[in-house]
Amino acid sequence: MSEQRSNSAEDITVVHVMRHGEVANPDGILYGRLPGYHLSDLGRRMADRVAEHLSGRDVTHVVASPLERAQETAEPIAKAHGLDLATDERLIEADNIFQGKTFGVGDGALRKPNNWKHLVNPFRPSWGEPYVDQVVRMMSALSAAKDQARGHEAVVVSHQLPIWIVRSYVERRRLWHDPRKRQCTLASLTTFTYQGDRIVSVGYTEPARDLVPAHLLAGAKPAKGQTKAFGA
Repeated sequence: MSEQRSNSAEDITVVHVMRHGEVANPDGILYGRLPGYHLSDLGRRMADRVAEHLSGRDVTHVVASPLERAQETAEPIAKAHGLDLATDERLIEADNIFQGKTFGVGDGALRKPNNWKHLVNPFRPSWGEPYVDQVVRMMSALSAAKDQARGHEAVVVSHQLPIWIVRSYVERRRLWHDPRKRQCTLASLTTFTYQGDRIVSVGYTEPARDLVPAHLLAGAKPAKGQTKAFGA
């Protein structure tokens, strides 16, 4: 028994946390947790690309947020490995008071004074789910995926903000940040490597980078006229 515990403590487990692909959203809505938002044709190509990228990896567990865009992104990965797709509510998008609205400064929710009260505390943040709460649920979800795939690899499909927040926590950065500087492009992989139950490294790759519009790449400046913050 003690030998089994010792081996378990030394197991190397890799958890790839993937952001979903592009979503069909012609009206530029901050869709958040709203149902009915599916991958675009380009988003499905992104999902297929990442499935191909991971096809030779030792993936034994695939799990996704319950939202359609995450489920649709995870499906080809699970299929490529002959796995059932699991769902974990803890991987859902962050809650946001502006959900269902456009978010441009000139033509969206920010032009209305009644909404300004939601912007008073960027450190919490005051407009949505506290960053600390996101860390707690995401760390728990990642740990569960690690346990399911112990000694192998797992793929977890979630959303930009929760992924960036949990990475920031692990890398000991402040949680409040400039959203334009998140390194979490569509269909990207933020990879956490565990030794036993301890995270020992974090990596980042963009297998579908050539499919992502230039202004949506990690760290890119918004394209001219693209001022709205859509769902993630």
